[in-house]
Amino acid sequence: MEKKRLTRSLSDKKIFGVCGGLGKYFDVDPTIIRIIWAVSVLVYGFGLLVYLIAALIMPVGD
Repeated sequence: MEKKRLTRSLSDKKIFGVCGGLGKYFDVDPTIIRIIWAVSVLVYGFGLLVYLIAALIMPVGD
């Protein structure tokens, strides 16, 4: 059994592949994660910073 790793997606990416990687890791449609991220940017303002940090920290996957 292969161990799951949280990585950025190269096949399902719009900017850096963070949402695509999160969607694959949690087995959720990446569009839902993108919507949640957009709402967090618009309402709370911290989503953009978290996205950029995730893009720098997460390794590149498939």
